[in-house]
Amino acid sequence: MLTWHRPRDADIRTFLRAQPPDSFSYPEVGATRAAPPRGYNIDHHCTRLGSGGGAFNRAVAALRRWEMFNINWVSLCWSDAQIDTGTTVGILVPLGPMWALSACRIVYTIDDEEDGVRRYGFAYGTLADHMETGEERFTVEWRRADDSVWYDILAFSRPRHPLARLGRSSSRALQRRFARDSMAALQRAVTDD
Repeated sequence: MLTWHRPRDADIRTFLRAQPPDSFSYPEVGATRAAPPRGYNIDHHCTRLGSGGGAFNRAVAALRRWEMFNINWVSLCWSDAQIDTGTTVGILVPLGPMWALSACRIVYTIDDEEDGVRRYGFAYGTLADHMETGEERFTVEWRRADDSVWYDILAFSRPRHPLARLGRSSSRALQRRFARDSMAALQRAVTDD
C-alpha cells in the first residue's frame, strides 16, 4: 500500500487484518530452510554478536522483541507481534514523499540444535500487498565449537510492484541498508541487555 502520508495506526491494523490467509506472493514458500531458489536476488549477511550462553540468550530475547527492526528509518507494525507461524506484520518505509506499507507473514520458526549449533529464529514471506516478492530468514546461532554467537540474515527477493521494478537499484540499496542497520541494531540490543 502506497500513501502520501504516514498511515494511522488504525489504518495499519485494518490493512494487516485484511490480508488473506494464503496470500504469499511467491511459490517457493519455506525455501530459506535450504538453498534459495534461482531467479531472485540472494542476500546473506552475518555478524558476530559475542560468545557463550548469555550472549545467545540475550540475542534470542532481542529477536523475540523484533530488535533487528529497531532502526530509525523503517517501522515494524507491530513489535509486540508473537514469533509464531502465521503471524502477520507490516513493514512501513518512507519513500521520498510517499510511504510504503508492506505485509509479511511468518512462514516457519526455528528452535533447535544440530551438529553443535544451537539456533533460534524465523522466516517471513511477502504477501500480495508487498512491494517485493520473496522470503527473509532471521536467526541467531550459538556455535558450540568455538562458543561464538552469530546473527544471520538470509533473503531472496525480486521487485514485484511496478515502482519497485522501476527503481530496482534503489530497492536493492534499501535492502542492503536494512541488512547493515539490522545487524547493528541486534548488536546494540545484545550489548545493552
